[in-house]
Amino acid sequence: QVQLVESGGGLVQAGGSLRLSCTASGNSFRIIVMGWYRQAPGKQRELVATITRGGTTNYADSMKGRFTISSDNAKNTIYLQMNSLKPEDTAVYSCYANVVDPTRGTNYGVWGQGTLVTVSS
Repeated sequence: QVQLVESGGGLVQAGGSLRLSCTASGNSFRIIVMGWYRQAPGKQRELVATITRGGTTNYADSMKGRFTISSDNAKNTIYLQMNSLKPEDTAVYSCYANVVDPTRGTNYGVWGQGTLVTVSS
């Protein structure tokens, strides 16, 4: 089974920056796509950005221009660079991966435990 470990959350002032990391580990898997979602207090989880193994990215409209997702395939790691942070960006940011187990031919999704980002005004 694949596990995702996130890091990089914390407290930052409005206008500041943070970089989140998420590393996938486990036996026998191939990443199809990884991404970040976030859930603010009292709100539904929403997409932040995704990136495929081949490097194709997708962003929620509200994140375009401020957030950048990237990956290091050799490390099975993705990053989320967040700039010009706003108080409304405060949320738990969770990493997601859709992977294939080539030995079983199965496809499944995995979530990380989440990391809290707090942006103060």
